[in-house]
Amino acid sequence: MASPPNTSATMTGFNLESFLKEVSDKKFPPVEKWNPDFCGDIDMRIAADGTWFYMGTPITRERMVRLFSTVLRKDADGRTYLVTPVEKIGIQVEDAHFVAKSVDVLGEPQAQILSFVTNVGDTVIADAAHPIRVEVDSETEEPRPYITVRGRLEALIARSVFYELVEHAEQIETDGTTELVVTSNGERFSLGSWSDG
Repeated sequence: MASPPNTSATMTGFNLESFLKEVSDKKFPPVEKWNPDFCGDIDMRIAADGTWFYMGTPITRERMVRLFSTVLRKDADGRTYLVTPVEKIGIQVEDAHFVAKSVDVLGEPQAQILSFVTNVGDTVIADAAHPIRVEVDSETEEPRPYITVRGRLEALIARSVFYELVEHAEQIETDGTTELVVTSNGERFSLGSWSDG
């Protein structure tokens, strides 16, 4: 059995500035095509509200957060990494990778487009490749809506934005069940359902 990666060297040798220089030349580097060796984990975390932390301290430089966000990748193992052609570094994500802070509802109702903007400035249009999904918290029964941004990366849709979606949703009743549905770019997405009984 292979030994686990030595993460202590990565923790002490990781340099934020040099890492940023490696990835600052393109808006979205082709991280899906890169296959570097895993270098270990660093003490970096994306909190549930979208705030990035490094060694327990919030990263307040927007440019730095933006650049890090362009080299995020969630792999099939369910973990999230920062990836360059030569490094693959594990980080922690409390909930989603991003937060969808606003939505524009464009076009006529029968052909509308839902255009979201995330906390790092990405624009995402809900469609077949960028679906909206809603989970329900088992304890609070509150909805937790998400939209796929790219690859396996998702944005949590902020509560105020979700309420906007609900305002634009239509109710579909089938066999005693009512479902809230929104349409974007020809695709329909469920925001939740309930039984009339």
